[in-house]
Amino acid sequence: MNNPLLSVSPLPNYAPQFDLYKEEHYLPAVEQGIKDAHKNIEAIKNNTDAPTFENTIVALETASETLDNVTSLFYNQLSANGTDTLQELAEKIGPMNAAFSNDVLMDAKLFEHVKGVWEQRDHLDLTPEQSMVLDNAYQAFARNGALLDKKGQKRLREISERLSVLGPQFANNATKSAESFEMVLENEEDLAGLPESIKGMAKHMADEKGYNGKWLFTLDFPSVIPFLQYADNRDLREKIWRGFASRGYAPNGEHDYDNRANIMEIVSLRDERAKLLGFETHAHYVLDRRMAETPGNVMDFLNKMKAVYKPAAQKDLKDLQDFAKDFGFTEDLCPWDIAYFSEKLKHKLFDFSDEDLRPYFPLQQVLDGTFEHFSKLFGLSFVEVKDKYPVWHPDVKAYDVQEKETGRFMGTFYADFFPRKGKKQGAWMAPQRSQGLYNGHVERPVISIVCNFTKPTPDKPSLLTHNEVLTLFHEMGHAVHGLLSDVTYQSVAGTSVKWDFVELPSQVQENWCYEPETLAMVSSHHETGEALPQELVDKLVAAKNFMTGWGGLRQTNFGIMDMAWHSTDPAKIKSVEEFEDEVTKDTSLFPRYAGPASCSFSHIFAGGYSAGYYSYKWAEVLDADTFEYFKEKGLYNQDVANSYKTNILSKGGTELPQVLYERFRGRPADENAVLRREGLLEEKKAA
Repeated sequence: MNNPLLSVSPLPNYAPQFDLYKEEHYLPAVEQGIKDAHKNIEAIKNNTDAPTFENTIVALETASETLDNVTSLFYNQLSANGTDTLQELAEKIGPMNAAFSNDVLMDAKLFEHVKGVWEQRDHLDLTPEQSMVLDNAYQAFARNGALLDKKGQKRLREISERLSVLGPQFANNATKSAESFEMVLENEEDLAGLPESIKGMAKHMADEKGYNGKWLFTLDFPSVIPFLQYADNRDLREKIWRGFASRGYAPNGEHDYDNRANIMEIVSLRDERAKLLGFETHAHYVLDRRMAETPGNVMDFLNKMKAVYKPAAQKDLKDLQDFAKDFGFTEDLCPWDIAYFSEKLKHKLFDFSDEDLRPYFPLQQVLDGTFEHFSKLFGLSFVEVKDKYPVWHPDVKAYDVQEKETGRFMGTFYADFFPRKGKKQGAWMAPQRSQGLYNGHVERPVISIVCNFTKPTPDKPSLLTHNEVLTLFHEMGHAVHGLLSDVTYQSVAGTSVKWDFVELPSQVQENWCYEPETLAMVSSHHETGEALPQELVDKLVAAKNFMTGWGGLRQTNFGIMDMAWHSTDPAKIKSVEEFEDEVTKDTSLFPRYAGPASCSFSHIFAGGYSAGYYSYKWAEVLDADTFEYFKEKGLYNQDVANSYKTNILSKGGTELPQVLYERFRGRPADENAVLRREGLLEEKKAA
């Protein structure tokens, strides 16, 4: 087979040839990539020269280049453009990849070479980046069974191969169960309360599906969230809320995508693996290589957050209940009422709605303004190139990214914005190839962001909510972290940092979305071209901290749930439902009315956030403290921006996060910065 996945792309920056890749190419490309990698690793093992950083660590870093490239492309397509065939391939490729990884990391002879370099580390003239790459390589072997006996290695291999299947299965179940839900409305009175833009979108979706003259609502975020916010029909709000809350859950066999058995097997295998490797729990295993270091530190942090957020959330709920009564609502509030009445209360308090902003946020204007923001902040320019790079779907746009002043090429960038069948929910940044050594030279990265924004209709462009603008800035923060990377080795490039540091560059960008200067860049009315009125800007800023207690408790709840799943003996867990109810009873203000959230919690059961969900809130501390610095010196102050770019964004994972952060900020992060930003704590800032 002439397989384009196995040849170096002839395109500029070796960009992927998406127009040539076919589903049948992936499996043979993975098989050949594994063969090539084994051959390269044999050469390292059989080298009779004394082990050195170059002949062992760098050689190992680049040994699986072809395989890494193929699997990166495959898993990105699985998430962004998934089909049943790709899902079936994932169940073959996952174990193959895991087996290869185990072959490498459990190879005693190879480990001796790595260990030989590691033991000399204090006598080698290594840069900080090389020291980190060496330590990461050694720890990868130690944490993946190199120090175990043959029996232990055999069992560890079985566990990792099984987990490589269970993760994609979990994600597929969450996606498929969401796709199986459709709410088709025939009577226009059922749409009461919904903005015209949402009605238009629902009608367009119905027409596309053949439900002519009707309105279709799904569990995609741009559909379900506005329905819960605006629909007057409480029964229908309850129906779609229950559908959303029950993704991956089918206690009565409603569908074939129940994740409860997957959860129990995943946590059991993770716990067994941790104990095999000498750790008390999976949480201890994970946190040993994170900024937080221990489960105790994480729980101390989450409990501190809970102590502030819970009373604030209880006040938010009481305010909603009182407002609902004044509104004439006589029943007890339920979860499907929260978004509805909070939207109405926000309108009463601040005299505006998310829908008031939507006409001012046409996607193209938001995107142009976002690029202008990153130009002002870091001197980047994004140039759309329509015929230079093939894309994986007609919705996808491709860009060259350059330094504005010098014209220096910084990377290839793709943006994929709209929901479609087979596409995972949510939003994410994905390196198709990270910056660093590739094909023998240090090359620039190939980066993509994938979102699920409100789609355009025949008579309207894609109009974003302010929350979607926040999402775009968040994912662009990740993308710019990848694009500004300036390292030698891909394994420590861009977002390849300790997991509880990775959200700083993304979350800090959201802060600019409340600043008048930045809002002016990203907004203009889609029909008149008029600027976002100052009155609306003032209302948006005034409402910024509306329901922050509620939102903060929700995130804390997820963090505590994650830690409980990964620090509890699985043998003591009787059922997913009972366990989740018990561990979240102190951070939940409602009983559970539908499926357990765990059944669709892909972040921790199918993503990289197991024992790490706390990192969103952890990174909020860092991003709030960082933005205070910008606010103090100037939103686009070049001294601060250059320091942030030089000391954090360009460095990737070449040094410890706390070292990089203190070099930028001049001190450790002030833990109270996030609570000050949310208006929940009044005190002086750290010096």
